[in-house]
Amino acid sequence: MKTMEVHGDAEIHLKPMEEPHAGTSGYSKEDFDSEQCWLRAARDFVLRALPGPYGQEPATLEAVLRCLRSAGGGTLPLGYSFVSISDLQHQQHIPCCSHLSWSTNEFKEWSHQGQGALPMQNTLPRTYLILVGYLADGRQENKEKLVDGCLYVKDCTGVIPCELLHFELEWLESLFVFPSWSYIPQTDQSASGYLEILADPVPVNAPKEVLYSVPVTSPTSAELLLTSRIPCKKRSNLTVAGELTRLGPLLCVHHKTFFFLFLKCFASAVCVPVLVQKPSQLLWHRVFQLGHRYTITGLSMSRLKKSGQTMFVTSVSSCLLPYCAEQVREQPLNSAWPGESTQSSSLETAEQLSCSLQLRAVEERPRPTKESKIISYVGFITKILNVQAGLFLLDNQVCLCLAYQPLLNSARGLRPGACVELIDVHLLQKPLVSFPFTVLSACLSSTVVLRSFSRLSTPYQPLASSGNLCLQLLFRFNLGMPLYLWLVSLLETFEERFSCFFGHHRLLSSMHQNPGAAEKFLVPLLQAMVPDREEARDIYKEILSKIHQCPLQKYLTLDPPCQAPSLSAVCRVAEQKNWEGFSPSQLLSPLEAQHMGTQELNRRLAWSYCTFSAESFQPRVILLGVLRVSSRSSSLQLRDKSSTLPCVISHKDGRPFAQTALIGSLLQVENYQLVVERFLKTDFPSWKHLENLEHVREKKTSVYVQFYFEDVQVLHAAEGQIQKSLRTGSSSSLRKKKDGSTSELETPEAKMLKLEDPKADTGRDENCQGGQSSTRTMSCVSHLFLVTQKEGLMSRNYQLPTEEPKEAKELQRCFQATVLWLGRPRLWSHPREIGTLSELEETGCDGKEDVIQQEALLLFMGKSLRWFPFLHMDGLYRFIVPCCSDLEVFDKLSFPPVPATFLSRSSCPLCLPVQDSWHLQHETWISCLPERQLAAMSVLTGMDQRTASIPEVLSSSFTGSLVSFCGEIMERTLCASPKNEKPPVILGLPKQKGTLLSRDHSVKLSVSATPGSPVVMDIYITATYLQHLWGLLPGAKLLFQNLERKISRFHNVYCTYITSSCVSIVSLPASHLLFPSSNAGEASSPSLVFLSSLRPQLQNLAQARILCHLSCVLTVCLQWICSLCSCIFKEGRCTRHNPPCPSQTGVRQASARVLVEDGTGEAVVLCRNEHVAAVLGLSLLEWEAVQNCVQSRGSVCIQHGEAPGTVCLEELEDLVACYLRSLCRSPLICRPILLDFSLDRKPSKILHPAPLQLRNFRCGEMEFVSQVGPRLSLLCLKVEEVGQDALRYLNSQRMRKTSSSC
Repeated sequence: MKTMEVHGDAEIHLKPMEEPHAGTSGYSKEDFDSEQCWLRAARDFVLRALPGPYGQEPATLEAVLRCLRSAGGGTLPLGYSFVSISDLQHQQHIPCCSHLSWSTNEFKEWSHQGQGALPMQNTLPRTYLILVGYLADGRQENKEKLVDGCLYVKDCTGVIPCELLHFELEWLESLFVFPSWSYIPQTDQSASGYLEILADPVPVNAPKEVLYSVPVTSPTSAELLLTSRIPCKKRSNLTVAGELTRLGPLLCVHHKTFFFLFLKCFASAVCVPVLVQKPSQLLWHRVFQLGHRYTITGLSMSRLKKSGQTMFVTSVSSCLLPYCAEQVREQPLNSAWPGESTQSSSLETAEQLSCSLQLRAVEERPRPTKESKIISYVGFITKILNVQAGLFLLDNQVCLCLAYQPLLNSARGLRPGACVELIDVHLLQKPLVSFPFTVLSACLSSTVVLRSFSRLSTPYQPLASSGNLCLQLLFRFNLGMPLYLWLVSLLETFEERFSCFFGHHRLLSSMHQNPGAAEKFLVPLLQAMVPDREEARDIYKEILSKIHQCPLQKYLTLDPPCQAPSLSAVCRVAEQKNWEGFSPSQLLSPLEAQHMGTQELNRRLAWSYCTFSAESFQPRVILLGVLRVSSRSSSLQLRDKSSTLPCVISHKDGRPFAQTALIGSLLQVENYQLVVERFLKTDFPSWKHLENLEHVREKKTSVYVQFYFEDVQVLHAAEGQIQKSLRTGSSSSLRKKKDGSTSELETPEAKMLKLEDPKADTGRDENCQGGQSSTRTMSCVSHLFLVTQKEGLMSRNYQLPTEEPKEAKELQRCFQATVLWLGRPRLWSHPREIGTLSELEETGCDGKEDVIQQEALLLFMGKSLRWFPFLHMDGLYRFIVPCCSDLEVFDKLSFPPVPATFLSRSSCPLCLPVQDSWHLQHETWISCLPERQLAAMSVLTGMDQRTASIPEVLSSSFTGSLVSFCGEIMERTLCASPKNEKPPVILGLPKQKGTLLSRDHSVKLSVSATPGSPVVMDIYITATYLQHLWGLLPGAKLLFQNLERKISRFHNVYCTYITSSCVSIVSLPASHLLFPSSNAGEASSPSLVFLSSLRPQLQNLAQARILCHLSCVLTVCLQWICSLCSCIFKEGRCTRHNPPCPSQTGVRQASARVLVEDGTGEAVVLCRNEHVAAVLGLSLLEWEAVQNCVQSRGSVCIQHGEAPGTVCLEELEDLVACYLRSLCRSPLICRPILLDFSLDRKPSKILHPAPLQLRNFRCGEMEFVSQVGPRLSLLCLKVEEVGQDALRYLNSQRMRKTSSSC
C-alpha cells in the first residue's frame, strides 16, 4: 500500500508504507509517539484549514476525531494524512482517490469492477488522504452572487467544485468528513480540477430533525388553477404536493439561472409545472429524484409574456419538503379561491388538445422525414468524442448528444467509465451519412442522471463556458441533429488543420463585429442550408407544451453538401480518382495510335493531365489553406497541418497576382481547378498492347490547384486586418481620390510577411548596423522601384564578389529582374509609417527631374526566391529592410556585373543581391497611378518593353530576335528535342530535383492570339525548364516574355524558351476546355476559305476548310514498318540485318498525295493513314483487306501521273499494286469533297513567290479560265463526301462570302 503525506507547502508525493489497521491490545511507546505526532498534525490542520469562532478549535478537532474513529471502527486512521483544499489543488497533478475505511482487497475489487467497460484503461491510484470541509453552493456570506446550482467543498485555504450522487439540503454549510472521494485535475494545468464524492459524507455534527404540518393542494386541483381565468396577481401562495415525474435541466438565460419541474397527482396523470429560479433554491435540482414525492411551499402563479402559458413559481419563502402523508393535510381548492369555476376552461383546453393532435397526425403523414423515438437508456461513457460539442460515446456503440440542453454540471463527472441514465431522450438512426453511430440526444424535456462515477484514471475535459462556437451556431440557426453533426465534423477538421498556425482562440473566437475564421467559414454554409430557420429557439414552449415540440422530433438523413478535408486528403483522393479506370488507350485516338512507332507512342503517353473541380468530388470539396510561398520551389502554396498544395493564382481581368500582403492568410476557395499531371514511363511495343498495364514501368503525379483571386475568401488575415478592397479583388494597394492623390489601403505592418521557413534570418544585415545605437529597433529603410524586365527561374553560375572563388562551384537556382529605382531610400521609425508614394512626387516637380532614376539588376537567390511569383513587369514595389537605419544599404551591396576594366559602356546597371531578410511589398501598377504621377514618370515611356501580337511576330517583316506576346494555348504536345539543339545542361551537373520528364523531351505549345484565330505560333520548351512552370494547359492564356524567335529551313517561324525567358498566366482555361487531349479548335468547325485566299497567310495556319474538286491521285504508298527502328516489316519480322532488330511488332502506315482545285487555285494535299482510305473511297472492310495484303509484301507504292500514260513503278504481277493503280484511274475518284486541312509545315518543295498564271479548268463539258498561283502544299485533316444538296448549299455560302468581300 501507499500513502500520501503533506508537509507544509511541500509537494504531495506517494511513498510505500504498511496498510493502516485497527489497533491491538498491545500498545507500544512507538505507537503512542506516532499517535501523538498524528494528533498534532490534526490540530495544526484544524487551526489552519477549518473556519470557526476563536476558541472553538478544540471542539472542532474533537468532533472531527470522533467522526474518524466512527469511520475507522473505533481507531484513528494513523496511516492517513490531512490535506487542505489548497494543497490538493496545487500539489496533486494526476487523478487519485482516497477510501478511508477500505482494505486493500476492497479497493482491488472496486478497481476491477471499474475496468469492465474499458479494460485497457488504468484505474485511479489510491492515496491516503483525509478530506474535511464544508459543503457550499458558491454564495459568499452576506452577499448574493450569481450561482449556477453547483456544489463546492471549502475550507480556510480554498474552494473546489464537487459532484455528489446524493445530496440533502440539510448538508449545506455543514462540516463533513469525506470518507471516499476522487480528485480529478483539469487537463489544462492553469485551472483547478474538481472532487467526485464517492460515498455520502459523514457530518461532524449530527443534524436535528424538524417536524412539520402544512396544508397542501394536489396537482389535480392545481392544474385547474393554471387553466382558470382569475388573474395571477390575485392568487395567494399555496403549497403543492405531488410525485416528481419530470425534472428539467438547469438553464441560464440573460445571466439568470432557473429550472422547471413537474409534479404529478398521486391518483391521476395530471401534472403541473413549477419554476425554480431563486439562487438559494437552485440546489433543489440536486435533491430531486424522479418518482419521489415532494412538498413545495410558498408557490405563486405566473404567466409567460410571449406564449401566455401559466405555471407555479417559487418565492423567497418557498421550502422543499419530503412528502409525508402523516404530516400534511390536503386543502380543498374552494377554500383558497371560493366561487371559482374552472370546468369549462378545462374542457375547452382538452378539446383544443384533441383537435391539434388529429391535425398534427394528418400533416405529418405525407412528409418523407423520420420521427425520432423517445426512449430511456443506461450506459457507460467509453469515449469523449467532443466535449465542447457535447458528444460522448456510450458502450462503444451509441453517441450521446447533450448539446440541446446545458451540459450536466459543466461536464464534471462525465468521464470515460462513468455510468449515466438517460430518461426520455430521442433516438435518431443514421442522422448523418458520414456519422458511424446511432445518436441518443437529450432535449429540454429529457433528464440526464449521473448514476456512478468513473473508477478510471481518465482526465477531465472542461466545457468552455463562453465562446463555444458549436453551441452558439446551434442555437443561432436552430439546427437539427443532422446539420449539427455535420457542423461539428467541419469544425473539428478546421481546428485540427489550422490551430497550429493561428492558435485555438483566433480560429474559434466569435465576436459580433469581428467574427473568427471558423465563423466566417461556417456561417455562409449554414445560411445556405437553413435560410428559413434562423430563428430563436423557444425553450419555454419546448418545456411546457403538452404536445412535445423540439428540434429533435423530426429529422432527415443528411448527405453532407460539402466537405473541407485536409490538403493531404485532397491530393490523395485526386490521385486515386486520376488512376481509377485509367488506361493509356484513353490518351490516344485509336486511328492515330495504330500508325505510331514505339518511340512516338510512348512519348505521347509520357505526359498527360486531368482536372477536377469542386463538384468532381462527392460531396463537393472546399479548399482551405494558409497561403505560403516556398523558397525551394519558388511557387505559391496552400498549406495546412497535413501537407502543402502548390497553387496558381490569377486575376479575371488579366492582371498578374502580386498581393504580398496575403502571405500567411487563411484562404477559402470554392471555385477552382485541381490539376493532376501524369508522368508515365512505358515500353509499349505497339498500340495493340495498350491495355496491358505491365508495360507501364513507372507512374508519378504532380498535383496543384489554380483559381482566380476574385474567388478567394480571406478567413483570417496575417498580421492584421486586410481591407475590404483587397478582399474584393482590387490589385492596387492605393485608392485614387478625387484630387488625384492616393490613400493607403493596407498598412505596411499588415504586409510584413510570414515566411515559409521559420528559421529565416530576420536579424540585422551586417551593413546596416552603423548608427543604430541611437535609433529604435523598429526602424526600417525602404526603397521604391519599378520592374521593367523579369527573367525566368533556373540554375545559373552566379558568384558574388564577397565569396571566395571556387573551382567546382555548383549551379544555384536564381532569377534576376531589371528595375528602375524611384526616388531615394527612405528611413522610417516604424513600418506602419510607410504611406503614400511620395517618391513619385519628387521626381516630377514642376516638370523637372530632381532625382536621377537609376537602373539596377536585382539578383534573387536562396530564400529571396520566394518573391518570384509576386514580381511582375510594370509593377511598383518597395523593398523594406527591417531593423536598419543605413540609407546607403542598397548602394553598399551593389556591384558591377563585370570588372570595370571590361565595361563597354558606363550605363551598364549595377547588380544588387537581394538579402534573405528583406521584405517585398507590392504597391500598385503603372496603369493604376493618377495622371499627375504618370506625368512625373514620363521619362519611363521609352523604357517599357513592347509586347507584340502573334501575327506581327509571324510576319516576314519582323526583325526582332527576342519577342514578347500574349496567346492562348490551343494544343500541348510532348515531342523529342530537335537534334540540332541540346538541352541547356552543363556537363557534370547532377540531375535537378523535381524534373519528372526526360531531358531529351520538349513540349510544343501551339498558341493562338484568339480562340477562333486560324493562325498559331509554335513554342518549344525543353524539359529542363518545365519544373518551374505551372499551368501550361490548353485553354490557358499566357504572357510569354523574351522568347527567341527562329525561322526553320522550311521558312516556318517558331519560338523557343531560353534562359532569359519568362512566362506568366494571364487567365485560366475555361472549364469546358479542360480535357486531357483538348484542342481548342475542335469546339467549332473550321472556316470555309478559298485556296487563293491562303496566299497572305502561307505561314502558321492552324486549320481551315475548302470545298474542292479532287482532280487526281499522284502517289500512293502503303507500308508495314518496324515499330522500333522504322525499317520495312515483312512477313512478321523486321528486315534490318546489320545490326539485327529484335522487334516483332509492325505498324501499318499509308500516305498519298492528291491534287485538288476549287476554281481559284490548286493544291497538293498530303493524306496519311485513314485519310488515304477516305480519298480513295474505300470502306473500312475494303481498306482492312488491302492493308492485310500489304503485310506480306512489306510495302506497295505506285505513282500515278496527271496525264494518261504515266509510267507506273510497281511490278506488273503485283495484284495489290494493279488494284490501286486501277482505282486511281477510276473516274469515281475525281469528285467534289469537303476537305479540312492545315498548311504542310515541311513540304517536299519550298515555294517561292511567283506571278499568277492563267489555267483552264473543266467541269463536265464546261471549261473555265482562272488566274492561279503556284500549287500549295496542304496536310489533310479530314475528308467528307459532299452530296448534291450539301454541294449547292456550300456553293451558295461561298458565293455569298465572295460577293460580301467584293
